[in-house]
Amino acid sequence: MTLQIRDVIDFLAGIDPGSDLDSLRAQRPETRLNAQKSYEALFEPAHWGSVTPAERFAVAAFVAGLHKAPEIANFYSSKLRDEAHGPELVAVIGAELEAGDTTGPYGHYPAGPLSREDRPGLVYEVSGESRKLLDLKLSAALEHSHLLVFRPREASAAALQKLLDAGWTTTGIVTLSQITAFLAFQIRVVAGLRALAKSSANIGQVAQA
Repeated sequence: MTLQIRDVIDFLAGIDPGSDLDSLRAQRPETRLNAQKSYEALFEPAHWGSVTPAERFAVAAFVAGLHKAPEIANFYSSKLRDEAHGPELVAVIGAELEAGDTTGPYGHYPAGPLSREDRPGLVYEVSGESRKLLDLKLSAALEHSHLLVFRPREASAAALQKLLDAGWTTTGIVTLSQITAFLAFQIRVVAGLRALAKSSANIGQVAQA
């Protein structure tokens, strides 16, 4: 059964109620609340619409893995395991993370002044073996989320058409983009809070020495 979490960022950052970091986040209650509401809208909605829970958790785990955030990837993978064929999907996501491992950003801008900043890099495609285990829709989602993470300069009408051709609706494409953007935000916030916690712990150790 999926665990209901009071605040996902607190959970991922290891923030305990009453701690210094808890007090710090409490100074920005609207920011804290809106971040949680964004998570709930994407991963605990009242109505899932055209994007299934498995698709949402699979994309989230994949994006977190691309960002080299294993703890957050594991969090979403644990939710994916609760879905039908979840363990198999988790294994596929793990294999595809190895295939899609790279650094960015890179890609090509439309012809013009920015073309001098073009940089070649991996154009990721789901492997043939994984494609047999995934449906066309989720395969396209992984490829598009990889593009958004590493080649955002190549986001285009043609890239969106690939999603439509794979069975994504226009509202589903918006949800997919929101998940990718939210994960980037969540990962940065959690990393910052963990760094603050580590810094505070080090200061405490020095003070006690």
